[in-house]
Amino acid sequence: MFSGIVEEAAQVVALEKEQENLHITMACSFVNELSIDQSIAHNGVCLTVVRKDENTYTVTAIQETLDRTNLGALKIGSKVNLERSMLMNGRLDGHIVQGHVDQTAVCTRVEEEDGSWRYTFEYKYDPEMARRGYLTVDKGSVTVNGVSLTVCNPTDNSFQVAIIPYTHEHTNFHQIEEGTLVNIEFDIIGKYISRMMNHEQ
Repeated sequence: MFSGIVEEAAQVVALEKEQENLHITMACSFVNELSIDQSIAHNGVCLTVVRKDENTYTVTAIQETLDRTNLGALKIGSKVNLERSMLMNGRLDGHIVQGHVDQTAVCTRVEEEDGSWRYTFEYKYDPEMARRGYLTVDKGSVTVNGVSLTVCNPTDNSFQVAIIPYTHEHTNFHQIEEGTLVNIEFDIIGKYISRMMNHEQ
């Protein structure tokens, strides 16, 4: 379980394809605090540490993950938003994030707004999935590349988010431009509410 508060935008230092799996090796500042089997969100995707040394650690993404997320497009030098699993003895600063990416979206517009940025994202709309809670609502929560954000101006297949300078600098949002593919996870609470409402009908 995660909160969507990114700890670090770290660099990919190696990629190794093994059959349909992709081994992703990262360099980050907290490698010495990690352990094998630990869960870390990578652009919002929960992956398990399978190997580590003094300066790097490695996780493995299976084909299903590569098909549903933007991890298959990573290159050496790509920046990835990292978050370790949530501690249960502190404040929940973002929102409840599972690390189970629902689908990808494409950035269609980036606007500078006198000290902040407004990003517009579009995703494939599926009426049945929307009925089950896979949608955004105004002032609701959404996770973009693992970052917990507040939704603005949602439509059936798009939404906007406003990014402050700190988030722009300390996550990979500063690399997102028109055409960039991102991972999105819809709000789990909205999914449960939709499920309960559909059962009552």
